[in-house]
This record gives sequence, structure tokens and C-alpha cells, in this order.
Amino acid sequence: MTSGHPWRRYVALGDSFTEGIGDPEPASPGGNRGWADRVAEVLAQSVPDFSYANLAVRGKLLQQIIDDQIEPAIALKPDLITISAGGNDVIRPGTEPDQLARKFGDALDRLAATGATVVIFTGVDVGFSPVLSRLRGKVAIYNENLRREALRHHALVADQWALTDVQDARMWTRDRLHLNSLGHHTVARMVLDTLGVENELEPMRPEPLPPSTWRAARSEDLVWAREYFVPWVIRRIRRVSSGDNILPKRPEAVPYRVDGPRD
Repeated sequence: MTSGHPWRRYVALGDSFTEGIGDPEPASPGGNRGWADRVAEVLAQSVPDFSYANLAVRGKLLQQIIDDQIEPAIALKPDLITISAGGNDVIRPGTEPDQLARKFGDALDRLAATGATVVIFTGVDVGFSPVLSRLRGKVAIYNENLRREALRHHALVADQWALTDVQDARMWTRDRLHLNSLGHHTVARMVLDTLGVENELEPMRPEPLPPSTWRAARSEDLVWAREYFVPWVIRRIRRVSSGDNILPKRPEAVPYRVDGPRD
């Protein structure tokens, strides 16, 4: 049974991570569920009038999230806000994590002024990833700056860097950039723990991956590069985003209920 908590209106801000990309569910708005929906499902169990909005849109950079989501979020008068932003910036060449964190801190100034509980996210430790491991130092610098900003604004930190469970290929979709259903479930458990909300979500323990030969692994890398990495690079060159012309899946904070328990 979910324990009681003080929140009545939750608004989630961010990019594809918070939108729930990688966790498909046709019955959900936008066709994806994700960790934020899963957290809202749990919080709604013990609060009859609990409301939830999700303003996140895939592909958005930090400045776009600030420009497009901060004021609409404040207007919804939430008492709980989560914001995950900057990940798409950090993986771009030439971006400066210290500068990004200062910009993030300015956004926190505005969110913290509402009096809501604010939760921010550190980035995943990408050392496990053959493709993204070269960015590990940059992510770590950004994370440390975010921790400082969280302390300054009395925000909670949902620490993905310390969440070693997601440093496992089984938590990720084929594109290696988005969590799958298991990954989103795991993050939801971590967020609820950060909030101090007891719940009945169980850790998922999948069977170990079958052994993979060197040849099979290299073949998978080539397929991934052709289907995901090259199109991503082309979008960067053309300065277009996967989130162009995409609207938030839950733009209004409306009563949020779940009929019966969900995994």
C-alpha cells in the first residue's frame, strides 16, 4: 500500500526521458508511459484529488525547456515539480557543462520560488556504454554542478549516477539512448524513494543476458550506428529535433487515477 504524502498537484518538465519515450503504452496520452506516469500512478493511490501534468517533449534542449515549460508549469500551481534537463545539451560537442548548470540554476530560481517541492536529476554514469563512455567526465562535471544548485535551492536530487541498476543494457531500448519499460520502472522506484514515499513497486530481476560473441556484438553495433546514430548526427547538422512540432502529452494538471494496481 502506498504511504501518505503531502502532494496534491504534480508537474513534470523535461525531454524524452520525462516524456516516457522507450516505454510504449498505446492507452497512455502520446502513446508512452514512462517513469513520471509511473510515479504519478503511485502518488494518486493515496490522494483522491491528486492531479498530474507532463509538459516534457522529446529532443528539447535546456534553453527550450526553460522557454517553453517553466512558465506553463508555474501557472499550473503545482506543489511537486520534477525537472530533468540538459542531457541533450551535454551530449552535443562543444557544450560547456558549467555554463549549462548556471542556466539550470536560473531555472531553479523560478521553480523554487513557487514553494513547491522540486526534484532534479543527475545524469546516468555512462561509463558502461561503449558509445557514450567518452562523455563520462562531462556528465560528471554537470552532475556536480547540479548537486550544488540543488543544495542552494533546497531541491531534492534523484541520483541516476548512483543508480547502478540502469548501467545494464537490459534497461535500454535498441537506440541505446532511451530507457525501456524496465528502465523507466527502475527510475520510478528511485524517484519515489527520493520523495520518501513507500510503495509496492517491486524491483524487477530479469534473467541474465545470454552470452554474446564478439562477432555478434560488433554486428549489433553496426546496425545501431546505421539505424540510430547516423540519423541523429544528420539531425544535428540540419539543426532539427525529434521534438519539433510535438506537443506535451499532458499539458493540463487534471485528476489522475489508476484503476487497480499496475506494474
